[in-house]
Amino acid sequence: MHALPGGHNQNWHADNPTPYAAFWDFKDHQDRVIWLWEQLAAKYKDNTWVAGYNPINEPADELQYRLIDFYQRLEKAIRIIDPNHILFLDGNTYSMDFSHFTEVFPNTVYAMHDYSSMGFPLGEPYLSSAEQKSQLRSQYARKVDFHTKMNVPVWNGEFGPIYANPKYESNHEAINAQRYALLGEQMKIYNEEAKISWTIWLYKDIGLQGMVYASPDSPWMKLIGPFLEKKKELQLDMWGKYPSEEADAVMKPLAAWIDKVSPSVKTKYPAYWGTLRHLDRAVLHTLLADSLQTEFAELFRGKSMEELDNLARSFHFDQCVQRETLNQMMAGRASA
Repeated sequence: MHALPGGHNQNWHADNPTPYAAFWDFKDHQDRVIWLWEQLAAKYKDNTWVAGYNPINEPADELQYRLIDFYQRLEKAIRIIDPNHILFLDGNTYSMDFSHFTEVFPNTVYAMHDYSSMGFPLGEPYLSSAEQKSQLRSQYARKVDFHTKMNVPVWNGEFGPIYANPKYESNHEAINAQRYALLGEQMKIYNEEAKISWTIWLYKDIGLQGMVYASPDSPWMKLIGPFLEKKKELQLDMWGKYPSEEADAVMKPLAAWIDKVSPSVKTKYPAYWGTLRHLDRAVLHTLLADSLQTEFAELFRGKSMEELDNLARSFHFDQCVQRETLNQMMAGRASA
């Protein structure tokens, strides 16, 4: 589940419009999720096509222990109904921190996510240096320290770079060659060295990461294209954030001023975000982005059912573009 009642993390993808993850403070929120997973377990307990249940995506509990307590409740509730399916439990702080985990549940895999900043538009370019390769391995080792000590399986539930868009970057081929090299080095860690199980993020999108994506010439992309340009310029899309002189001129001085008058903001949970990302999240990705939802919705006003169906068909497999290099790499590693 990506959006629990009250918000189980502090980010936009949990449908949380505040920096407060209220899920952890209210038993009623937690009871509702326990109840829902009981219903799901009852429905799928005998379904052999379901590999298992991944109850929460990227929890973030600042106090740590509340996530542990909730997992204990959740595991007991599900196991009363379904003792057979695998549980995939994400680590804390966006599936990257298992430092407070001390107990191993039966038939359970502990899921981590392993993105690298070198795979993002504003990250350091990946040049396959020895230092960068060491950094990838150090990052991975830190995340699976619990798994190593407890001798439990590792599931890397998300990883993968953002691929350069020809529309925005004239040197997109060179950039993507670096991103594929990064991906290849990560999969070398997972397949050859650690021998873990993994799944890439993600299957289908509008051209950032997907194995397949909506064609730039599709009705959907043509309709929303101007709005995507606006999102890019205003840095509203944290997951594909590009440089913006206009946004930087406002946000960076504000972040510097906040650091000056209140240095403790730098350590606000999750501390690795830093002041600018906390500020981006509050101002750009929540306040400003929310204010523009109506403008986006207006793009669809007056569309007939036939037109809407045609827009939706932009995401049909036979209408999508396949990211061939990525898919060849995935196929080769999956069969290794």
